[in-house]
Amino acid sequence: MQPQLPSSQVDQLGFLVPDLAAGVQQWTAALNVTDWRVYTYSSDITGTTFSYRGQPGEFAMRLALANTVPQIELIQPMVGPSIYHDWIDQHGYGFHHVGFFVPSIADTIDEYRRSRLEPAQTGAGYGVDGDGGFAYYEMEDNLGTVVEFIEVPTNRRPSELL
Repeated sequence: MQPQLPSSQVDQLGFLVPDLAAGVQQWTAALNVTDWRVYTYSSDITGTTFSYRGQPGEFAMRLALANTVPQIELIQPMVGPSIYHDWIDQHGYGFHHVGFFVPSIADTIDEYRRSRLEPAQTGAGYGVDGDGGFAYYEMEDNLGTVVEFIEVPTNRRPSELL
């Protein structure tokens, strides 16, 4: 049995897109939101650690975060393997996950491990100060989607140009 989700409030809705710039343009038109922060995450960023299905992860993605509630996240997978590539192979592009902000990604992973649940994909250390992390759990069987837990870094790197 899985632990309860940390909140009844969904903090993020994640969508996979084939082209980040086109995705931002489409969502900007749909929501009338122009405030997007853009980041590229990869295992090449000094201090980051990624895992994919229990092994060191070598994936990369480019993402855009909208200033909305809940936050809209658009992800363009770049290098795999990753759960993004797996999802696209099985379901195509579009809605991928619900996200919940947590105070500590390590504590959340430990809590789920006590229930014998392992994350499908993780990342840590992408904030300026080496904090920040995420863990994805495939919960299609009971919730119908992927759930992401997110430790928001105290200080993010500056947003990239789209």
